[in-house]
Amino acid sequence: MSWSKHWVRSKKPSKQRKYVANAPLHVRHDLVAAHLSKDLIKRYKCRSIPVRKGDKVIVMRGEFKGKQGTVDRVDLKRLRVYVSGVQKERQDGTKYKVGLHPSNLMIVELSTEQGRIKVKKVSTNG
Repeated sequence: MSWSKHWVRSKKPSKQRKYVANAPLHVRHDLVAAHLSKDLIKRYKCRSIPVRKGDKVIVMRGEFKGKQGTVDRVDLKRLRVYVSGVQKERQDGTKYKVGLHPSNLMIVELSTEQGRIKVKKVSTNG
């Protein structure tokens, strides 16, 4: 069996990578979680939440540190988040978006979808 929901943890990095690589999409959704800003932590009483399209984030690490933008796309297959304003230029002059790992992001403002608020209320109570 390549992936098991009963897997707990392992010290071996290879087994940790295997777990992430073979995880189904409903598990990968939890793996694209990013930290919340301090005021959002106080409001929702949790430290991190999965990133969604429309959230406003700040890049905390890497080449684009300090840049702020909205999430354009979340790629669950590659565990990458694409943020507006975070792009590089190719040799021929065309620009392309750079995928960022969600652990390097901090959510500043949640998207105002109604379902998102319901999910947060349920998770803070339970």
